[in-house]
Amino acid sequence: MGTDMESINFAENAVTSEEELREIVGTPNQYVKNKIVSVIDDQCRTFISKSPLLFLATSSSNGRCDVSPRGGSAGAIKVLNDSQLIIPDRPGNKRVDSIMNILSNPYVGIIFVIPGMKELLRINGRATIIKDKDVLSILGYQDKPPLLGIGVDVEECFIHCTKAFHRSGIWDYSSWPNLDNIPTMMDIYRSHLKVNGLELKQI
Repeated sequence: MGTDMESINFAENAVTSEEELREIVGTPNQYVKNKIVSVIDDQCRTFISKSPLLFLATSSSNGRCDVSPRGGSAGAIKVLNDSQLIIPDRPGNKRVDSIMNILSNPYVGIIFVIPGMKELLRINGRATIIKDKDVLSILGYQDKPPLLGIGVDVEECFIHCTKAFHRSGIWDYSSWPNLDNIPTMMDIYRSHLKVNGLELKQI
């Protein structure tokens, strides 16, 4: 590992306006500007049906952000119509960070991923926490519906370019790191508990 840098005041030399930002990065062309639609068309519907993994971004009313992975079999996310979809909230550790954020701020961002495909599908919209059993029944896994669902009224839907996955080589097995020298989830878990004055045996 490299030597840590001294603490930096990021605000001291920061971009603080859209005008300054555009001077640095430029402006998107007309095709990029117009690639966003407000409906889930047939192509996006197919993409969602083949995606076993999504990342759900939420934020609280005071702006604190969270991103949560949601995985399952392809087709677990149900597109109800051309402007609505629903995500099952499967049992987890009961932190429900995303759910708590949605209660105070309904705006969400979603990235859908298909293994081996470098393009991503992005959807932005307003979310609602659903407890209606009739709606939840269509989200059943092994004949068991979730306790809650996240309904999304879609406002923006668009494909995202390949550059991030291409640069990272995420689907290129030969570029994957050797996991022997990477801490396991349990290593990290124990370390973080220790910072907070707990030992795993106390749980």
